[in-house]
Amino acid sequence: MKSFSKSHKLDNVCYDIRGPVMDAANEMEADGEKIIKLNIGNPAPFGFKAPESVMNAMKEALPLAQGYSDSHGIAEARRAIIKYDEFRGIHGVEEKDIYTGNGVSELITMSMQGLLDNGDEVLVPAPDYPLWTASVTLAGGTAVHYICDEKADWNPDIADMESKITDKTKAVVIINPNNPTGAVYDKNILTEIVRIAREHGLIIFSDEIYDRLLMDGYEHTSIASLAGDDVFCVTFGGLSKSHMTAGFRCGWISLSGNKKAARGYIEGLNMLSSMRLCSNVPAQHMIASALDPNNFGRKDPLLEKGGRIYEQRELIYNAITDIDGITAFKPRAAFYIFPKIDTKKYGIDNDEQFVLDFLRKKKILLVHGGGFHWEQPDHFRIVFLPEADILKESVKRLNDFLNGV
Repeated sequence: MKSFSKSHKLDNVCYDIRGPVMDAANEMEADGEKIIKLNIGNPAPFGFKAPESVMNAMKEALPLAQGYSDSHGIAEARRAIIKYDEFRGIHGVEEKDIYTGNGVSELITMSMQGLLDNGDEVLVPAPDYPLWTASVTLAGGTAVHYICDEKADWNPDIADMESKITDKTKAVVIINPNNPTGAVYDKNILTEIVRIAREHGLIIFSDEIYDRLLMDGYEHTSIASLAGDDVFCVTFGGLSKSHMTAGFRCGWISLSGNKKAARGYIEGLNMLSSMRLCSNVPAQHMIASALDPNNFGRKDPLLEKGGRIYEQRELIYNAITDIDGITAFKPRAAFYIFPKIDTKKYGIDNDEQFVLDFLRKKKILLVHGGGFHWEQPDHFRIVFLPEADILKESVKRLNDFLNGV
C-alpha cells in the first residue's frame, strides 16, 4: 500500500511545548504514571476560573451566537477593543482594523500567511514563543533570531537585531511581556525598535497577550503607542491568560500606524479572515464585558502581594535559585520562569535530553530552552501556575535529580 509522509513544509518546524518530551509524558501517563506538568500555561487545570461577569456575558449571548459573525468579529467586541487600545495610547484604530480570532495562535499564523513569500525574512526573538518561528516557516519565510539579553533583564539586544536586517527582511516580532522569560521591555528599548522599523521599512508585530499580567508595579507600554503614523503595527491581544479563558479561544489583532503602506497586506488579511468565515462567536461576546472601561488599569489581586500568582512566583524564584548552580531572572509578568543551569557543573550538553531524563526519573514535565529557539543548552522553562505544594515538591525533585538522589 502507498505510504504517506508529512509535508516537507514541516521539516524545520518544531513546537516542543507540546513536542517529543510531552509525547513521552503521555506514554508514561498511559502506563499509569502520575506526571506533574509544568510545561503549558493553561490556567484551568490549576483551579483558576474566569470572572463570573465574563462567563455570564457569554451565556446570555448564546441565543444570539448560533450563526456566523462578520469575519472581523461582532461590532460590540471590536468597539470594546478600540476603547482598550485608546486607553493604552494606540490611536487611529477603526472597526475594520480589528480581527478577532480563535486565540492569538490562529492570528499569528494568519498574519504570517498573509505577508510572506518564499525567502522573506522576519526577525524573531530568541528565546521566542515557538509558534512565531513555526508560522514564519510554514508561510515560506525564514525566521532570523535576534538575541534577548539575560544580563539586560532579557530586553532585546538592539545592536544584534539591527545587524541581522537584510534586503529580505519584512518585519520584526516582539513578545512583550515576554514568554518564556517574564520580562517587561524597557520603554527606551521599544523606542529603538520603532526607530529600526522606521529606518528599514519594517512591520512591527507585537504579541501582547500578557499585557495585564504585571507584578511589582511594572507598567507595560504597547509599542504601537510609540510608533506614530508612519510605522505600521500589528498588535496581538486576547483574554486567554488575563481572564483565564484559554479554552474559549478568544484573541484579536489591531492594525495601526501607516495603513496606507500596508494596503496590499491588509487585503490579504481580509481574504484569509473571510476564508475561515469567523472566529468563535460565543467567545466574542465575552470581550465587551472583559474590556469594561471601568476596569481599565485596575490591579488584579492575584498579581499583588498575597495573591496566588504573585506568591507562587515568589516561591518558585526563591526555591529554584536556592539550588546550587541555578540562577534566574525574576519574572515581572506572566506565569513563567526561565532558569539558567550550570551545564559544566551538571554535565549537561543536551537540554532536551536533560528534561527527558528528569521526566523519566522524577515524573515532572518541563520545557527545555531549545524549545524556545535558545541555542545554548543551559535554560529551561517552568510554569508556576500549580499550587505551592506542587511547586515545592517539583523543586525538591529537581534538586534531588541534579544531585543523583
